[in-house]
Amino acid sequence: MSDIDSLADTIEKTPGLMLVVTGAGVSHASGIPTFRGPEPDAVWARDMIELATLRYFMRDPAGSWRWYLDRFDQVLQKKPNPAHHALVALEQWRHGRNHPFVLITQNVDPLHERAGSKALIKVHGSADRVRCSVYGCEFGAPEGSMSRDTVDLQKFRNVPVPENIPRCPSCGAMVRQHVLWFDEYYHGHRDYRWERVQEAATQAKLVLFVGTSFSVGVTEMLLDAALRRGSPVFSVDPNPGAVPDDVHAISAPAEELLPLLMRMLAARA
Repeated sequence: MSDIDSLADTIEKTPGLMLVVTGAGVSHASGIPTFRGPEPDAVWARDMIELATLRYFMRDPAGSWRWYLDRFDQVLQKKPNPAHHALVALEQWRHGRNHPFVLITQNVDPLHERAGSKALIKVHGSADRVRCSVYGCEFGAPEGSMSRDTVDLQKFRNVPVPENIPRCPSCGAMVRQHVLWFDEYYHGHRDYRWERVQEAATQAKLVLFVGTSFSVGVTEMLLDAALRRGSPVFSVDPNPGAVPDDVHAISAPAEELLPLLMRMLAARA
């Protein structure tokens, strides 16, 4: 039996919660660089992790905004690829059989929701939202945020200095990206839905990782929880790297394998 046949069989035979965890690899075919992959455009291959911190924002808010504008302006122009659409079809396939499904993405791009995913948790925040930098403000953590489209960025684009950074409409403080930075915590904002992530970790009967390098805390936690319970774990990635022995690694691009998987499931219906 091929790896994809094994995955299709396991999906069919698992009525309990199916958890899908996506990383940057699922969006690479949409033209968004990966983070730690082997591609020359991989973001963190440029040793820029320090830029994605609250510490850097507080030290150089204009520099932080310049870096994110350059990246997010491109990200927000992208469109979902066949992998995103296949995961929507998989969610619908599961729900049509009353089999629970949750999709946790580490990505901040909006491509899963643009494709139509509903059972979605964006554990690292979202590029299309911003928030007040003051904790406790109605537009700041732990509960508030704003659509990126509601803040005027043109003044900063014209003259990128701290004085031109968008300001909170409630308290007047600087606005920041609505993303989880490296020196912040998953429980720092309700939108990251960390309690639901932990709950899914304890309930998942099947876990499918797509396009992730297993280099982020949440992937390690979800993988360890699944392996401790003996739940089957699959990984789809063209460059699987060091995948644990107990993980069924399928070396293939997600945008090719996931549509094929859905065709197989549809043919078995």
